[in-house]
Amino acid sequence: MSVKPEPVSALFAGPFALATLSAPEGPAFPALVTPEAQVLDLRVALADEQLTVRSLLEDWATALPRLRTLAADRGPDLGPLTGFRVHAPVEPRQVFQSGANYRRHVIDLHVAHRAPGDDRPEDERRAEAAEVMDRRAAEDLPYVFIGLPSAITGPYDDVVLPAWAEQPDWELELAVVIGRPAHRVSVAEAPEYIAGYTIANDLTDRATVFRRDMPQIGTDWLRSKNAPGFTPLGPWIVPAESVADPGDLRVTLKLNGETMQDESTKDMIFGVARMVAYASQTAQLLPGDLVLTGSPAGNGMHWGRLLRDGDVMEGSVTGLGTQRTRCVAEAS
Repeated sequence: MSVKPEPVSALFAGPFALATLSAPEGPAFPALVTPEAQVLDLRVALADEQLTVRSLLEDWATALPRLRTLAADRGPDLGPLTGFRVHAPVEPRQVFQSGANYRRHVIDLHVAHRAPGDDRPEDERRAEAAEVMDRRAAEDLPYVFIGLPSAITGPYDDVVLPAWAEQPDWELELAVVIGRPAHRVSVAEAPEYIAGYTIANDLTDRATVFRRDMPQIGTDWLRSKNAPGFTPLGPWIVPAESVADPGDLRVTLKLNGETMQDESTKDMIFGVARMVAYASQTAQLLPGDLVLTGSPAGNGMHWGRLLRDGDVMEGSVTGLGTQRTRCVAEAS
């Protein structure tokens, strides 16, 4: 079962996006989607039965102008999106995730975790934390770690909450989709390697972030973030050329209709180009890979309200559409 997308007048910004769809009982296929919810099977349009969204990204310089032409043509091959299942838009080989990248979120955490004996007023402690964030943005490096592609699920699929997950939480994020192999690229060069953007909800079990048996080891991202389905992705990839400024998008998550996260990417400590450039200094980023850029303030731990059976999360980013997923408790 899954939560179905609601009809809207414009699904995303720009003339087209890339999706992975399937008809009932049919195989998944790469599709061009228009903002008016019309779709084109790219296997047919580009005469390639083996085509996938990732293979398009692997030859993005050639594919992009062809997709522009197909979107402009709006020929008779277009059909309605209704009736198709929307899968995660791409199968990445690598997922790069980032933490502590929204200024207000980190400041809130700093203020909430008052050191014993620190009796200073909140505004003084908040000002101190803000100064630390400014210095970090100027002098420090992003915090990036690795996620598993097997955690990715579709944008309308149910999310199974494992029985062992005591504190499952949401983290809506802007996700960067890589379009060219990138290794040791500069911040100035990084935008040339970005094919587009999509939405990711990087679910986390807060109870297993830190190892209880060996606290000196630190964070355990394998256990806390990589259960199957813990990264709903999509619904589509909007080309970078259709996103005027990734540093000025609204990231909004609603839980059962109530807004929990609502922040601009302006609040990011490290911007998109800096995140991509930093990850590329160690790893080689490949076409179709994802760089998740961190989550803003308003997680469940902040509200004292974590995910449970039956919850519906609705996540949107300006110009990129909306994903909608329902939480289902794992059967005992």
